Amino acid sequence: MAQVPQTFFDALAVRTWCGLALEALGRSREEIDAINVYPVADGDTGTNLYLTVESALAAVEAVFTGHEVGGGAGAPSLADTVQAMAHGALLGARGNSGTILAQLLRGMAQVLAAAGDGGASSLGEASGETPHGDARGLRIALRHAADSARQAVAHPVEGTVLTVASAAADAATGAEGDCGTVARAAYEGARAALAATPGQLAVLERAGVVDAGGRGLVAVLGALVETFTGERPAAVAVASPVSVAVVSPVDGGHARVPAESPADCLDGAAVLEEGGPAFEVIYLLEAEDAAVTRLRERLDALGDSLVVVGGDGLWNVHVHVDDAGAAVEAGVEAGRPYRIRITHFAVGDVHTTGGGRPPRERVQRAVVAVVPGEGLAGLYNEAGATTVLARPGEPPASGELVDAVRRAHALEVVLLPNDADLRHTAAAAAEQARTEGIRVALIPTRSAVQGIAALAVHEPDRRFDEDVVQMTSAAGATRYAEVTVAERQSWTTAGICQAGDVLGLIDGDVAVIGSDVTATAETVIDRMLQAGGEMVTLVLGDEAPDAIAERVEARVREVYLAVDTVVYRGGRQGSLLLIGVE
Repeated sequence: MAQVPQTFFDALAVRTWCGLALEALGRSREEIDAINVYPVADGDTGTNLYLTVESALAAVEAVFTGHEVGGGAGAPSLADTVQAMAHGALLGARGNSGTILAQLLRGMAQVLAAAGDGGASSLGEASGETPHGDARGLRIALRHAADSARQAVAHPVEGTVLTVASAAADAATGAEGDCGTVARAAYEGARAALAATPGQLAVLERAGVVDAGGRGLVAVLGALVETFTGERPAAVAVASPVSVAVVSPVDGGHARVPAESPADCLDGAAVLEEGGPAFEVIYLLEAEDAAVTRLRERLDALGDSLVVVGGDGLWNVHVHVDDAGAAVEAGVEAGRPYRIRITHFAVGDVHTTGGGRPPRERVQRAVVAVVPGEGLAGLYNEAGATTVLARPGEPPASGELVDAVRRAHALEVVLLPNDADLRHTAAAAAEQARTEGIRVALIPTRSAVQGIAALAVHEPDRRFDEDVVQMTSAAGATRYAEVTVAERQSWTTAGICQAGDVLGLIDGDVAVIGSDVTATAETVIDRMLQAGGEMVTLVLGDEAPDAIAERVEARVREVYLAVDTVVYRGGRQGSLLLIGVE
C-alpha cells in the first residue's frame, strides 16, 4: 500500500517514520542477523535493531494515546513525540548497534524538539541555522545525530554504522529542497558508504559482507524517505561479490568459495580473532554526568565495544567484558543500574573460539517466562527458565519475547506471559517463533504466581503435550491476587477508592479497599481460602512492610490448619504483595 507522504517533520511524521522503520527492519532482520560478523559474530544485529525501534514506536504510540485520552485537539507536539521516541529507544536499546541507534535517534530528537518548541538552539546556532521541523531542521538533526553517536563510542571504528551515519549527514548537508529531498540524499549517501565498508574493515572484506549495523541504519533511513515521499527505496545488497573464507569441516583449514547468500557469510565469521571477552553486559543507569565520565574510564579498562548513550540522568550502558560482575559493580558505584542483561558468548560462538568448534546443539525443551521483579527472575532462573523482566508501566514488546525464545535455544518452548494484558503480545511472539521452526506452547498465565505453579510441575522428560497439559492445569488451579496502593481516585468493583488507599485485587478485580496493607492482605486471603486451598504463596515487593509475611503466615497457621505458606521476595515488582492460592 502506498504511503501518504508527509510534508514537514511533525508528530505524525515521527509516528509514520517509526512505524515504517519497524516494518523495514522486520523485513530485513534475518538478512542483517546473517551478515553480523563485527564486533561479535553472534548473529543478532538485525534483531537488536528491531527491538530498539519497536520500543521507540511503543513510546510514540503512548504519547498519541495519552493525547487522545486527555482530549487534546489534533496531534501531540513534535517535541513531546520525538522526546518519547528517543526515550523509548534508550530504554529498549539492545546490543552494540541498537545502543548506537538509540543515540542517533536521541541526537535527532534534541534538534527536532527545539524546533517543536519554536525556539532557537545552540545546536542550530553552531551551524549558523535555527532548527525547524523542515528540511533545514532535518539536515541539522542528521548532523547532530551522527556526531553524538560517534562521541558515545569509546573507540570509534571506520567501516561501521558510525561511518554510514556520518556519510548520511554529509550528503544531507549539501541537499537543497524539501524534507523528502534531504531524506533521499541522506539515504543515498548512507547506501554508498555501506557499500564501501568492506574496504574499511578487514573482517567484513574477508567475510564478503557489508557492515550489519550500517545495513540496519540504511533501512531506517529508507523508511525516512518513504515517510516524506511515499516511495519505498529499492532493496540494498548485503554481500560483496568476493569469495568468503570458510572453515573446512575436515581439517580446519580455509577454502575459498563464492558468496551465494547472506546466510553463507556466517561461515566467513571464522576469520575473527580468538580470545575476545566472554560476556556482553547491558544495563540502564540513573547517574550524574560526572559519575558517567568516571564509569566510561572504568569500563574502558575492563573490556571493549563500550558504548554509553543517553543523558539528563538516564543512560544505557553496553560493554563486552570477561568480568561481568566488575562491569555491574562499576555501574553501582556510578549510580543505580537496573534492567541488567548479561549474555554469555557461548563456548561455540566464533567470538570466543575463532570458529574452530561447532555451534552448540539446541536443548529439547525450555520455559520462557515474563516476571515483574528481580527476585522472581532469580527464582525462575533457578528452576531453569529463561526470563524477561517486566518493569511497572514498561511491558515487554513481542520482539523481546521472541528474542528470549531464541536465547532459550530449544526445540520446544513453553511460554508463560504471567500477565493478562500480555496475552496478545505473547501470542504474536509465539507465532513468530513458530515460523522459525521452534515448537511453542503458550500457557495464558495471568500472574507470576500462576507461573510458579506451572513451573513447579514442569518435567522436561515428559512428552511435550503432556507437559503443557499438566502445567496449564496447575496454573489454572491457582487463584491469584495482589495488594497495591491506589494512585488516584477511581471507581472500582468494590466502590470508590481514594489516592493512597490500599487495594486488594482478586483475579484482576478490586475486591477490598482498606487503609492498612497487612489487614487488607489478610482479608484478601480469607476470601480466597473460603473456596478452599492447600497452599498460599506470597511474593513480597520491595516496599511491602517488613512484618507482613510473618503476620500473614501466623494467621494462616492459626485459622487454616491444613494450609501451608511459602514466601518469596520479588524485588521491584510494582505490587506490594502477590498472592497465590492453590
